[in-house]
Amino acid sequence: MRLPNDSDRPFQINIVPMIDVIFAILAFFILSTLFLSRSEGLPVDLPQANTSQPTAAPSPLVVTIDRDGRLTLDREAIQLEALVAQIRALALTGQQPFVVINADAAVSHGNVVAVMDRLRSIEGVRMAIATQRP
Repeated sequence: MRLPNDSDRPFQINIVPMIDVIFAILAFFILSTLFLSRSEGLPVDLPQANTSQPTAAPSPLVVTIDRDGRLTLDREAIQLEALVAQIRALALTGQQPFVVINADAAVSHGNVVAVMDRLRSIEGVRMAIATQRP
């Protein structure tokens, strides 16, 4: 039985709260992926620099020099000559390699300069040194 004061309003679904929840989830995933996209090398004790700046390179090659002077390229052990040959081959394909040198603070300055000097001899290579803020 229908009462005379009942209206014939159609049934409605309010989607505004659902949109708010979807945007909150989307914001969570966007912010969480920002922390996952950082390219890191092997864990070393980086030197500190007050003027360090983050780089926005598309996909840098990370060369790590550990405390004992061993070299790794993207977490794979490598010798200096093989490193130079691999980056030179990449540069010859027309790409402009971007190399981040991730050297331990205890590594002698001469080892870092030797690696940088060999990489600088390759035309088109850009380099950066990884540091951490104090």
